[in-house]
This record gives sequence, structure tokens and C-alpha cells, in this order.
Amino acid sequence: MAQNLDRIFRQGKNKQSRMKGNWLLVCSVILLAHTGHGCPDKCLCYTASKTADCKNRGFTEIPAHLPPEIQILQLQNNRIWRINQNAFTATPLLKILDLSNNSLSSVAPGAFQKLRYLQVLNLTRNLIHYIENKTFSFLPHLKELDLSSNSIIRLPETFGNGTGNITLLSVKHNKLQKMERILLESLPNLKVVLFKDNPWQCNCNIFGLKLWLESFLYRGGISDGIICSAPGIRKGKDLLKVPYELFGACSLRTAHVHLASSHQHGPEQRGPLKHGPHGEPGDGGRASCEPKPRPRPASLRHAIATVVITGVVCGIVCLMMLAAAVYGCAYAAITAKYHKDHLAPVRQHGTAKEKEPLESSSA
Repeated sequence: MAQNLDRIFRQGKNKQSRMKGNWLLVCSVILLAHTGHGCPDKCLCYTASKTADCKNRGFTEIPAHLPPEIQILQLQNNRIWRINQNAFTATPLLKILDLSNNSLSSVAPGAFQKLRYLQVLNLTRNLIHYIENKTFSFLPHLKELDLSSNSIIRLPETFGNGTGNITLLSVKHNKLQKMERILLESLPNLKVVLFKDNPWQCNCNIFGLKLWLESFLYRGGISDGIICSAPGIRKGKDLLKVPYELFGACSLRTAHVHLASSHQHGPEQRGPLKHGPHGEPGDGGRASCEPKPRPRPASLRHAIATVVITGVVCGIVCLMMLAAAVYGCAYAAITAKYHKDHLAPVRQHGTAKEKEPLESSSA
């Protein structure tokens, strides 16, 4: 009896050991299913969603040995301070790249040129001061570009070749004082643009942006508006509500010439900046803000208002002419009646008196 109990006990113990081994095998299979081959040590790679989770890992550079098939790369909340030219060579299929809350101070042109399928690029909450021309070249599928919450003081005239499909652009919470109209006109598919919380200087340098924004909103675009920080008389005002008369001294002639030149010759063939009488660069830009009697800048709203006012004035003039004509006709009728009623008897009486002496003389 004791031997049978001992044998049963040993069999149960062996069964538990086998079950424990099976559970370990199942857990290992599940872990392998969620962990991609060649995933960096500090990252978690998920083959089902084609995602590499590398956030909050203390990276200072883009990690190497990422799986080539991933489409989503999460690198937010690290200490990445630079992006090497070949950082994304091994991940050409990326569609979403999140680099928010890092330590990037600049982005080298062509840093993302290997990511031809990239659709969303998040660079918020970094230390970026400026964006160079063609920084985002060769990103034909890019749709969302978020540059908010940086220290950007200058944006280029173009983001690069093949960026015309961008539909959302955010530059809010930066240090921008102006923005080139030519940059926005190079994004024909833009649907949403966010400008909030920048020290916008509402002078001649921003007048082109005002005209573009009015046209953009008229076409159904979405924007959070531009609030002026200077000059003092316009501080706190919405740029769209600043009257055109306050920009009467500005001229877009230089901007139109510059735009035509950029389309005809390209940015690399443009001439140097104009110099003032003392040879200081930038005086040419200030010269465009000097008072000019004409041409007066026009807009769609002004054109419509002009047409409406002209129609009202013409209508009033027509009514006045009609009233004058009616008055003239009435006056003529009254005068004719007066002559008929009062002057005719007088004439008849005069004729009778003339006939009496003739009759007496003949007698």
C-alpha cells in the first residue's frame, strides 16, 4: 500500500514538472511572437503591428539594428541630440516616426531622405532653432509635420522636393516673427496650419502671410490664427482683423518678383540679398517697407466690397436721376397748364379791345 502511494506521488510530481515546462514553452513562444528579430536591447519590437517601442530608454542617437520591416518607430522622451545621415537606412518602410521630447537642436538636410514612405513626422518639444532649406526632401508621402514647441526663429522658403502632399503643419509655440508666403504656397494640399503662440511682427514682412491666410481660409482651410506681438498699436490683435489701411505703405511687388524668380530659376540660382546705401545686408528688405504711393494692395474682400459699394452708389444715382426726370416732367406739365388756364383769357381780352377801335373808325 505504501509503495503504491509513493508511486502515485512520484507520477503526480512528474506531471506537474511537465506542465510547468509546457507553460514556460508557451510563454517563450508568445514572447518570441511579440519580439522581432534583431530588435535593439532596450527596445520592444512587435511584429504584428510592425512597431518598435524605444521611448523612455535614454538613447542619445537613433538606435541601430532595428528590424527593417517596422513601420512605426517610437523614440519620444529620450536624449537624442543628433540624427546621422544614415540613421534610417535600415528602416526604409517607416510610416510614423515620433522624435518628440528629445534634445535635437538642428536637423541636417537629407536626414530623412531614406524614408520615402514616411507619412507622420513628430518633432515637437525639442531644441530646434531653425530649419534649413530642403530638410525634408524626398518625402513624397509625408502628410503631417509637427514642429511645435521648439525654439524655431526661422523657417526656410521650401521644405524640400516632394513635400507637396503635406496636409497638416504645426509651428505653434516657437519664436517665429515672420513666415515666408512662398513656403506655404509650396504646400498646395495643406488643410490645417497652426500658428499659435509665436511673437509675430505684424509689419510689412508679414503682409504676404496675411493675404495667404485669407485665401487659405476662404478655400476651407483650418487655422488657429495669428496674434500680433508687435508693433505696439497692433499687439494682441488678430492679424486678419488688422485693417488694410495700416498696411497701406507696404508693397508686394518685391514678393511677387521673388516668387516668380524662385519658380523660374530655383532656390539655388537666386541672387544675393540687396545691400543698402551703407552696404548692410537686409536693407533691401526694409526698403520694401518704405512708403510707396502705389500700387495699392488688393484682396478678394476689398474687391467684393468695392463692387457692392459701387452698385449701391450707382443705384442711388439712378434713383436721383429718375426723381429729377419725374420732377422735370411734373414741372413742365404744371407750367403748361398754367399758361393754358391764365394766359389764354388775357390774350382773348386783348384781341377784343383791339377790334373795338377798328369798328368805330370804320363807322
